[in-house]
Amino acid sequence: MTEPRILCISFSDIASDARVLRQLEVLSRHGHVTTLSYGVHPAGADEHISIDSALPSLPQTLGGVLKLGLRRFSSVALGAPAVAAARAAIVGREFDIVVANEARALPLAFEVEGAPKIWCDLHEWAPAERTHVLSWRLLVAPFMDWVCATYLPRVDAATTVNASIGAMYEEQYGVRTDIVRNAIAYRADIAPTPLEADRIRLVHSGGAVPGRNIEAIIDAVDLLGDGYTLDLYLIPSRQAESYWKQLTARIDASPRTTLHPAVAPAALPSTLNPYDLGVYLLPPHTPNHRLMLPNKFFDFVQARLGFVFGPSVETDRLIKENGLGVVAAGYSASDLATAVRKLSRDEIAGFKRATDAVAAELSSETDIAVEDSILRRLAEA
Repeated sequence: MTEPRILCISFSDIASDARVLRQLEVLSRHGHVTTLSYGVHPAGADEHISIDSALPSLPQTLGGVLKLGLRRFSSVALGAPAVAAARAAIVGREFDIVVANEARALPLAFEVEGAPKIWCDLHEWAPAERTHVLSWRLLVAPFMDWVCATYLPRVDAATTVNASIGAMYEEQYGVRTDIVRNAIAYRADIAPTPLEADRIRLVHSGGAVPGRNIEAIIDAVDLLGDGYTLDLYLIPSRQAESYWKQLTARIDASPRTTLHPAVAPAALPSTLNPYDLGVYLLPPHTPNHRLMLPNKFFDFVQARLGFVFGPSVETDRLIKENGLGVVAAGYSASDLATAVRKLSRDEIAGFKRATDAVAAELSSETDIAVEDSILRRLAEA
């Protein structure tokens, strides 16, 4: 039997997109994989088609924005510069399976030749990805709702990050989803590290994106004072250069905060392992924020860290059920500082041991089994 030809579409730089990189590890076992994305050839792909990183994946020209405003969605679905370039790059090429990462890739997926089976990994709740931004809420959110309503009922498989968001897709669009969390592989080679004698070491990793509330974490460690430090492993956003400059200036002004270069997703657990508490304060500006189950949660698990997170439905449950740490009262610097200050050294060490105890359970093995099942079904259909 000829191995399936698989096209993996992602309007991200896959080399720094942890979820899609994990997905590629599975795809590579099921067929010949071609990736179509921004950035360089990612690990796990047999072939790569690169989209110019300067091209936006949503309409941004005056004409495109006008069409969004007039709700002429069918005329802009394939018109964004990155989508048009991607479509031109695959003309004449046929595939058996197309994996569309996030809903914005769906219109392109249905243009692929060869009558492929289509699996949409929705990641999170597409209609509210950035609804805390006024222009996105007014123009893009209705378009994403249209994309989901138009294309999701036609896909052969759909996945999302947790059951809460999956229930929303079923209620809104009548589409049942399988759950593929952001969990990473179990790291049996990592164990909890002892606390240093003179300080508690806080750490945060992830994208440096406006709205992520990283400033509050920096302010919190300054409120905590001597005996506490914060290390940041941040990925600058392609579309937020001015924010990055503001954020690095704020970091430079903090005597207890150190900024490190971003590391590859696979290297995060070992890089973060020397620290004590993984911290995250994401205000619930959108449903995705309120229901988040982010990459960093699972990075912190495999790094064997204790947790101090802001309130969020899914992470609250996992932290409390497993004794991994504490949930702050809110999302301000003072909320985080208060939560951390109350913790004894013994409690923090206990959180790290608890994380070690559930690291295998909260690893990616379950998610890989779901993806394997989907791919076998699509290949046999």
